[in-house]
Amino acid sequence: MPLNIFRFRTKILSILLFLFASVLGGKLFFVQVVNGEDYIAEAESQYIAPASDIFNRGTIYFKEKTGNLVSAATLKSGFTLALVPSQITNAEEAYKKVNEIWPIDKEDFMAKVSKADDPYEEIGKRLPKEIGEQIEDLGIDGVRVYKDKWRFYPAEKIASHALGFVAYKDNTLTGRYGLEQYYDEVLNRQDKNLYVNFFAEVFSNISQSIFQGDKSREGDIILSIEPNVQSFLESELVKLTEKWNSTSSGGIILNPKTGSIYAMSSLPSFDPNTFGKETDSTVFSNPLIEYVYEMGSTIKPLTMAFALDSGAVTPTTEYYDKGYVDVSGYHITNYDGKGRGQVSMQEVLNQSLNTGVVFAMEKMGKDAFRDYMLSLEIGEETGIDLPNEALGLVRNLDTNIDVDFATASFGQGIAMTPMATARALSVLANGGYLVTPHLVEKIDYTVGLSKDMVYNKGHQIIKPETSEEITRMLVRVVDEALVGGTVALDRYSVAAKTGTAQIADKKNGGYYNDRNLHSFFGYFPAYDPEFLVFLYTIYPKEVKYASYTLTDPFMNTAKFLLNYYEVPPDR
Repeated sequence: MPLNIFRFRTKILSILLFLFASVLGGKLFFVQVVNGEDYIAEAESQYIAPASDIFNRGTIYFKEKTGNLVSAATLKSGFTLALVPSQITNAEEAYKKVNEIWPIDKEDFMAKVSKADDPYEEIGKRLPKEIGEQIEDLGIDGVRVYKDKWRFYPAEKIASHALGFVAYKDNTLTGRYGLEQYYDEVLNRQDKNLYVNFFAEVFSNISQSIFQGDKSREGDIILSIEPNVQSFLESELVKLTEKWNSTSSGGIILNPKTGSIYAMSSLPSFDPNTFGKETDSTVFSNPLIEYVYEMGSTIKPLTMAFALDSGAVTPTTEYYDKGYVDVSGYHITNYDGKGRGQVSMQEVLNQSLNTGVVFAMEKMGKDAFRDYMLSLEIGEETGIDLPNEALGLVRNLDTNIDVDFATASFGQGIAMTPMATARALSVLANGGYLVTPHLVEKIDYTVGLSKDMVYNKGHQIIKPETSEEITRMLVRVVDEALVGGTVALDRYSVAAKTGTAQIADKKNGGYYNDRNLHSFFGYFPAYDPEFLVFLYTIYPKEVKYASYTLTDPFMNTAKFLLNYYEVPPDR
């Protein structure tokens, strides 16, 4: 055989041996590291019988400001208690011994024991480890304990709408609602079979990585939600809702420059550990992204920013306020029906004048106003990584009817989700860009790799100088007008605006005379903001304006965030 052919074959053989050794090494890594816990569970099953398919699922983590991870959704281990009726010779004695360790209903126990032809009857779920072991040690014929795992949410109600839960869909345990549903392909471990043929699993892992990419890879997810911030927001919402006997309330805290969400919550909420006890399943829906509302005056800063950006007005532009304006035969008034005479655009925001934003909208023109509003994508999904997102109702912007544009300028006649509203208002804070709100910052794959989630900056809606100008105007709203300027912070600039909107009467048409939605948004430190807070409460009782209901919760939240994150003063 020629020497060159021999050398060639030797190289090929060496390469094949190297590849085979690499595959075996990779497989060893999978056995010892990636699937180590699963094989340990299999070893344990030699001593305590496992359930037919032990539940397994990836972990969801909150992230503290220090970078420490805190489990938001994890697994808890325990036991299922079951009977094999045909093997029980003394039911009374068996019941007595088991009941001393784990109290159970005697009537139910005896009824299940009586099913002599049934090979398996469950009588207890989620027994603690020590209880399961004690029952196993009794050695009672026909009484079995099975090792089990289940989804566990350590923080209980905290961030429940964002997290969702795991439940049966048909005959399969799967993510339902929230992040559990949206990232089910990443978190799900149910299809994994540890006991397939060795070589088949090796090449299956390789082919999945090559041909299916990240979508098929399992992992844990790390959120931008900060658990202490989330807890604080929820406590403020509880106090707000109880004080004013509101139907519901909600809030979002995000970074307006990146779209990272630090906290989001709505009331009423639920405990995902005990979701089956809820009598009203509508509580599982997330109003922050699934329901749309007419937001009222928190939309006015957007209208004003568009008018500034188009060059139609400046902060000092004046108009004569009669207290009302007639548009297409409709009589539109200020919230109190009073006129102020000659006022500037700054005073329009300070005093929240409906007539003033109608003036600003008309100065820029309906077409320009429509284009600006639709550029906020309020009739589309925001891109947030949660399921079932609702689209905003913006059909009034397509009518070309003057009064529809007039009401839209102050936030009536168009409807948006709270998340879409917070996203749109972030444009005012961040230099004019439409960011993507999001919860997941990173995915840690089980193979030891990780993926940092990257979100685009978004397209520019208004010019940076317009963003700075509207921010100056909103800072003056807080410094001069909000509760008479008494809540302004000495060392921090805060840009904010309240909103009070009538609630639509879906049954009879029109609006309720006595029901309002209150909203409040603000960002700080105003000229380089790290936080934007959006709050709302629906149908608060015996109070008319948002400045009464939401100013304290907002300012409490602002002070907490500035102190907790040790943000340097900006004035």
